[in-house]
This record gives sequence, structure tokens and C-alpha cells, in this order.
Amino acid sequence: MVTHYYRADRRPFQNLSDLADTDVDAVLAGLATGTRRRFGPRYLSLRRKTEARARALFVAAGGRPLRHHPHYFVLGDSLWFAGLYDDPRQVQLPLDRLPVEVTSFTWTDSITALGLGEQYGVPSPEPSKRGLYPLTALDLERAAAVTQAAASLEHHYEGHQQRLLDHYVEIQLWSDDPVADHLSP
Repeated sequence: MVTHYYRADRRPFQNLSDLADTDVDAVLAGLATGTRRRFGPRYLSLRRKTEARARALFVAAGGRPLRHHPHYFVLGDSLWFAGLYDDPRQVQLPLDRLPVEVTSFTWTDSITALGLGEQYGVPSPEPSKRGLYPLTALDLERAAAVTQAAASLEHHYEGHQQRLLDHYVEIQLWSDDPVADHLSP
């Protein structure tokens, strides 16, 4: 199972990177309340660089992305991730509903897994958690160990954007098809 978390006052599967530059400031202002996520002035640039690198790595690994920017999930559940929102909602799908040719993963948050957080003071993960991989490389036993260890974490959010977020497996879906039922306005 994979889980996509989102705010109750928003639709699921919205990616800031899909926004036109002229719409970004208004959307970010609307996201400033009801969340423990931090969308500072450098966030969108960093997110877009991460997604460009992730897409290139996925293509190099044989993936066939249909979107420029992915839809994000975590493998299994993440109480920590759900706790980022005051009134979280979730969409859960069986992992086997995600076609392997359009699905990648990172062993931690993609910004840190791809090394882009270092320039902002976010520590780099251990070597075995760096990089982006096709879904066919997912070791479910190892992933279960990551999510099981995360279950005992305390949910501290202050300064989380400067910490290594290595307590979930991030899934990137590069297609709208598996989530089409959730995309209507």
C-alpha cells in the first residue's frame, strides 16, 4: 500500500511545480496556515531542481515518465507525514496499482536522497539511502524496517526542514492514470 497525504481544504495530488510562476505566491500564501510544512522562498526552486534531477535519473534507469513533476506517496503509512497537516486526508492505493514504468522511489525524502538539500544545511543520508530507483528495485523487507523504525519516532516538527528526513520511503508516480479518479476539480 502507498499513501498520499494532503490538506482537508485542498484536493489531493496537487504539485506546486505544476503551477505557473504567476500563481505561486498566492498559492504559497494560502498554504501558510494549517500546516507544519515550511515553504520558504527557496522551496519551489529546490523542488523543481529535485524533480528535474529525479526525472532524468528515472529515464536513465529505464523509466518512462508521462509527467514532468510526480505525484508523491509514502510507502505504507507515515504518522509523522500525516501530522504535518492540522486536518490531514489521505488517498491509499495498493502498491501493485502503480505501473513500474512510471513509478520510482527514494529511500528517504527525494530532496535529501538526491543531495540537493546539502546546500541549505540539510545533512546527506547514508550512502545506501542516496539516489533514485525504479520501483522494480524496491526491497520490501528493507522498506518494512524503515517504516517500522519510524513508528516509534516522536513527532517533532520544529526545524524539520533542516533535518534528515529518512524515516519514510518516498514513492514518485510519473503518471496521472492510476490516480485519475482523484484529479477532478
